[in-house]
Amino acid sequence: MLGLGARAGVPEAELAAAIDAALRVAGLAAAEIVGLATLDRRAAEAGVRAVAGRFGWPVLAFEAARLAEVEVPNPAATVAAAAGTPSVAEAAALLAAGPGAVLILAKRVFPRSTVAIARPAATA
Repeated sequence: MLGLGARAGVPEAELAAAIDAALRVAGLAAAEIVGLATLDRRAAEAGVRAVAGRFGWPVLAFEAARLAEVEVPNPAATVAAAAGTPSVAEAAALLAAGPGAVLILAKRVFPRSTVAIARPAATA
C-alpha cells in the first residue's frame, strides 16, 4: 500500500515522478502496489485521482484524526500544523495495509509531496 502526502493542487506529473522515485528506492514495481492511501481532503483532488488512475490503483481516504492515531517513525510538527495529523504518507500507508502492517519504505520527502510504502503483516 502506498501512502501519499501532498500539498494542495500538486499535478499528476509531479506526483507520478515522486511515486516512481519511491518505487525505485523500494525496489518495487507499480504492479506490486494495491492502492494509494491519503488524507481525505486530498483524495478528491485532480492530481491525486489522475495519478492513481495512471497506476491503476484505488484511492483510500482517511480523516486527519484517524491518521493521527497511527504510530509512525517520522512524525512532523509542520505536517501536524498544516494537516491536523503528524503524518500523512506513513500513517495512511500503515492504516490502509491493515493491523500489524510494516513500513517497507519510510517517508520519502519530495518538494511538494511525501511517499511511504507499507505491507500487510502477513507479507511483511
